Order: sequence, then C-alpha cells, then structure tokens
Amino acid sequence: MLSGQTLRELRRRASLTQAEVARRVGIPATVVSAYECGRRQPSMETAGRLIDAMGFDVAFRPRLDPEVQGRRLVEVLTLAEALPYRPRPLSTARR
Repeated sequence: MLSGQTLRELRRRASLTQAEVARRVGIPATVVSAYECGRRQPSMETAGRLIDAMGFDVAFRPRLDPEVQGRRLVEVLTLAEALPYRPRPLSTARR
C-alpha cells in the first residue's frame, strides 16, 4: 500500500499543505495527517484520490516472477563470461 512517508514526500514535491490536499480530496486534514504519520492506512480508492489531488499518476507495472528473473540473470552472466577479456594497461599515477 501507500506508506505515510511516500505520501508526505509526494505532497511536499507538489508544494501542497495537508489542508490543501484534504480540501481537494474532500476529507479532514487530520485524516491526511494520520495517513502521513502511519496511524491510518488509506483505502485503494482514497490513495488514488490523494495521489491524483497532488498531481501525480498511479502506474501499475507487472512484476517478474523471481524464477524468471533468476533465469535472465544467469543468461546475462553467461553472456558476460563469454566476452573476450583484454586487460588494459594500468595508468601511471600523476605526480
């Protein structure tokens, strides 16, 4: 879900006060404060309205399965090991 720290950071980036965000969403400023302090957790709908009121978009991206990520990592490392290795001469220190 949306953490209070993230909510506070978004609000500050938007240069808004808690009261301004609360007015735009139609909830009391004390509730916005409670969300930011972690005393309450907004519902998905309210979180979306808060983010929208601050001028940000919500984007849901699919997360790769850890097994798929592991296979891809192995593929990349295997390809990297197949690259030819040509050591470069060490640079001399400037005096």
